[in-house]
Amino acid sequence: IVKAFELVPAVERDLLMGDKARINIECIECCGKKLYVGTNDCFIHHFLLDEVTSSKGKLSYLAQKKLHKYLGLKKPVAELRAASALERLIVLCDGIVFLVDMETLETVPSAAGGGAKIRGVAEFCINENPVNGDPFCVEMGILSSKRRTVQIYMVYVDRVQLVKEVTTPEQPCALSLDGYFLCLALSTQYMIVNYNTGASQDLFPYNSEERRPIVKRISREEFLLAAPGGLGMFANAEGVSQRAPVNWSESVIGAAVCFPYVVALDESFITIHSMLDQQLKQTLSFRDGHILQDFEGKVILASTKAVYVLVPLPLERQIQDLLASHRVEEALTLTEGAQRNIPKDKFQILHKRILQQAGFINFGQLEFLEAKEHFRKGQLDVRELISLYPLLLPASSSFTRCHPPLHEFADLNHLAQGDQEKVLRCKKFLITYLGEVRSTEVANGCKEDVDTALLKLYAEQDHESLLDLLATDNACVLADSVPWLEKYHKYFALGLLYHSNGQDSAALQLWIRVVDGDLQDSTRSDLYEYIVDFLCSISNLDLVWKYADWALQKDPTVGYEYLKLKFDFNSDCFLPYEEKLTRARERLQALLRESNLYRVQFLLERATLHGKLEEHDKALHILVHKLRDFSSAEAFCIWASSCRDSAYRQQLFHLLLGVYLDGNLPGKSQTATGGGSGDLEMAAVDLLNRHGEVFDAVRVLRMLPENWSLQLLRPFLGRAVRASMHACRTSQIALGLAHSENLQLLHDRRKKPIIVSEKKGCHLCHNTFSDPDVVCLPGGVPVHTHCVAQRVRDSPTKRQLTNSSNHT
Repeated sequence: IVKAFELVPAVERDLLMGDKARINIECIECCGKKLYVGTNDCFIHHFLLDEVTSSKGKLSYLAQKKLHKYLGLKKPVAELRAASALERLIVLCDGIVFLVDMETLETVPSAAGGGAKIRGVAEFCINENPVNGDPFCVEMGILSSKRRTVQIYMVYVDRVQLVKEVTTPEQPCALSLDGYFLCLALSTQYMIVNYNTGASQDLFPYNSEERRPIVKRISREEFLLAAPGGLGMFANAEGVSQRAPVNWSESVIGAAVCFPYVVALDESFITIHSMLDQQLKQTLSFRDGHILQDFEGKVILASTKAVYVLVPLPLERQIQDLLASHRVEEALTLTEGAQRNIPKDKFQILHKRILQQAGFINFGQLEFLEAKEHFRKGQLDVRELISLYPLLLPASSSFTRCHPPLHEFADLNHLAQGDQEKVLRCKKFLITYLGEVRSTEVANGCKEDVDTALLKLYAEQDHESLLDLLATDNACVLADSVPWLEKYHKYFALGLLYHSNGQDSAALQLWIRVVDGDLQDSTRSDLYEYIVDFLCSISNLDLVWKYADWALQKDPTVGYEYLKLKFDFNSDCFLPYEEKLTRARERLQALLRESNLYRVQFLLERATLHGKLEEHDKALHILVHKLRDFSSAEAFCIWASSCRDSAYRQQLFHLLLGVYLDGNLPGKSQTATGGGSGDLEMAAVDLLNRHGEVFDAVRVLRMLPENWSLQLLRPFLGRAVRASMHACRTSQIALGLAHSENLQLLHDRRKKPIIVSEKKGCHLCHNTFSDPDVVCLPGGVPVHTHCVAQRVRDSPTKRQLTNSSNHT
């Protein structure tokens, strides 16, 4: 049901007839603001109707009675028709048609040599599509009350003239006239006659004795007829029905058209059907009604005592009511059907908006095919759709939603109401829709917004098209895209984005971190080969040489072969390196064959290999006792612990000190380079004095021989004592702070209880509590015990205490 009309009183009973109970309305005519009412006591009443619109937009009518006139025939006024160009009313009363002045209601006298009255008239109608070109002449069709004829008259200011008479096979009882076409209701059937050519066309049978016939012109050469079975049938001048019939009441007594609606009146109701889909749209109660006519688009009804106007509601309001009820197809049908009544520019704007609203209604119901079609036809700004998805539009976008809004949704979460399956389906639809429109004119002016939204969706959904988007020309906003790709670990894709923005160095750095294991991204298993191939494809030689060393170190064979393709094998760039590599290999092979210095074993290389295998004792033994290379031994400890923690480095240096101090090693006095244990002792002293911060002072003092002079170790011992005192004082400060924090907590707890529940969250990790085992921070803030323990472990004070514990 649609509220398409409101019934508004126009002329109340008191204004029309006062206290005269026997007076009834017989006919009405309206011309502009002028309303004429014919009554059963042979009076014509003239009113002026003024439209009044309230502050809320509600329409009402104010009637002012100007005049009433008795016609003197003592019979009801049967019919009134206005001829405004002539300033005449054509009146039918007591079987006589005559003219009266529209202002004075005086009967117009006959002109000399002519007559202004026609007698023996049963019914008449005005030709609203006249064939006579004279603007001061009205064409009129008349049914004779005594003969089976239809007469065509020309009506002038003061006379009438018969121009045509058409004989009919039966007595006609109702007629309508359009151009040369007469639509007639005979006793048993309807027919159409061309009075100019005499051609006729039977329409369908109808028993006029059972039901009052209705013949109503509704547009050029088209008529509305009351057919058997309670149907309202449409027929054109050729006798063909180009519209489906409407199913109205069997007892219809009047009908009118206010496009796109057919209004019908029966004894108790006004029914309103759509001409577009033939559905009943509205029903209004209206008792004692017996007149329904339309005048220049204004539908007027009358009971026997009062006059009403059926006011159509604004078309846009009707459409919005339909959309609010999610009756999408009806709203679109109404919009498209009303096209002929709306200026073209205004209609196009209205139609696009209705299509867009319809699309969002379909979208909310997950009817994605229909939504996409309506978005396409309505030329939707695609950002209206993207803005429903939180965070998809880039921060730099200047887009604001349409006002008034096209839909009722705040965002996708509001639409889905927590249904994650619905959210996922909506995201898949947007991926498809954006993929289709990004290369069309729909994306013109907002390509950055479209591509950035598409990139975010691809990354979030792990969509295979992400790499295709970035490998081609795109307008993704870098600042918005980088954190999104990092969030979903799409580092290879992020490198492609850097490359498309001319940042090849950033792309290479990112990909190298993936290959080296610093970042996790399984997009490409052959990323190393891709990087080398990428280096071969770029024109920036500085960038190539910057990363060529990494490529050669990672895989010398593959890196060399790829880079050899980048630079011609005999080019000036590559030949020196290749020659140096070849000559170095040749010298190494000659040394291995001919030199006796290493006695087959490369001791230094062997020590390095032991270090690679973490056999540090064997490595240090070679460096100290076989090579007597103390500086290399210290360098070995620094190298072997370069990527390890401080405890690991301390362990290596203690191992080296132990090697220096071990006097029981076999061959200790017979070193590879000569010399005795004094060299080892001095090496130990130098080691302690140079790297004293690495050692555990207490453990060192236990290892040192008792006969050593403290003067030798003065730098080491001085630093150890200072570090121990610093650690002691730091721990005292930390203890005092903890005591103060505990006192503050006890004070807070005495003020008010600490409430812990499953609905409260930890201040440190923001997760809820699952048990009452908590710790309170100053201010009474409860936190998990494991969170506060982690906080203490990570605090600078705790780290300082840990690092300094070796000296306490």
